[in-house]
Parts: sequence; structure tokens; C-alpha cells
Amino acid sequence: MKRVIFIHGFYDKEKFFDPNPKRLVNFKDFVPWLLKNLEINGYLPYNPIMPQPYWPVYEGWARELDRYDLDEDTVLIGHSYGGGFMVRYLSEHNVKVGKVILVAPFLGFRDEDVDPQNCKEFFDYKIDENLAAKTAGLTVVMSTNDADSIRESYDFLQKNVKNFKTVTIENRGHFTVTTAGKINETFPELLEEILR
Repeated sequence: MKRVIFIHGFYDKEKFFDPNPKRLVNFKDFVPWLLKNLEINGYLPYNPIMPQPYWPVYEGWARELDRYDLDEDTVLIGHSYGGGFMVRYLSEHNVKVGKVILVAPFLGFRDEDVDPQNCKEFFDYKIDENLAAKTAGLTVVMSTNDADSIRESYDFLQKNVKNFKTVTIENRGHFTVTTAGKINETFPELLEEILR
């Protein structure tokens, strides 16, 4: 059975420690819908809460992903900070995995919502221009109206990574309910890309 591992993005510390959260860091926006539809289509989805999502430390996130014994039947999806994490992980590890889909990946460029110093540490590595060769296909999914920091991250990938596919979707913000409303409670384009 094919596995899908979804890695979420950065999360506000105050919200993370709220004893009565409206949504968990790894179970909001399109994620519940996606996980259910993956199960319906015969996939085994994993959706871990990464260590300290409010102050991510790369080594902790890498240890968490290492627990899954990645192989060619493992599909990896990273959203935002999680997408940037995937780029570093694949750059630094000698693995062969299934499809990798980066949804609005954030690679540490200036963002007023994330501490710049922490970004510097998390994204301090040499990118592997051939990281797509470690996958069964690397896809980057972008929205036309996402933040400048995401556009800068995408431009950096275009200049520094070979052989990836781009899917551009109109007006979906950062693929969160906060940035584009209820439309982001589902994500059929992402499901289609996984199943393709």
C-alpha cells in the first residue's frame, strides 16, 4: 500500500499552546478533506505534528521524518515551511522516494510572520540541484496571489533545481482558509496530482 506523509508548515506559538484550539496545526484547512480522500483511494496517510512547529529546528523535523523508513512507495507532501523542509531533507539525504509535492513552499526568504534568524538556521544548507532525481516526480503547486516570500522561494527553486513540474492555481492565497476562505477546505487539484 502506498503511503502519503503530509508535513505541515509553521504554526503560531500562542495558538499551538491554546488548551482549546479551534484546529490543530496538522488538521486544518484542506488537510482533513485530503486525508479522507487519500484513504478512499487506497493510500495510507500519515500526518505528524512536527516538533516545535512554532520554532522549528531542522534536526528535530528530520528525525521525525526518518521514523517512516522512506521508500519508493512513499509520497511526500510539504506545505509552506513543510515544503521548504522537504527541499532541505531531500538535498541532504541519499533516499529514493515516490512523488514529492511542495505546496506553496517557503524557503526562508523574508516573511514578517516568521523570525528571520530562525529561518536562517533552518534553511542554512546547500541545495541539491538534482533532488528531483531522488523522486518519482517533483511538483511545486503555487497560487497566483500568495505572499512575496513564497514567490521568492519559487523563483529560487526555478534557478537552483532541475526537472520539476509547476502547477499554478488562480487566487488560492496560501492554500489556507485564512488567506482565501472556504475554497481551501478542499484541494482537488492536489489530490489529482497525487493520484496521477
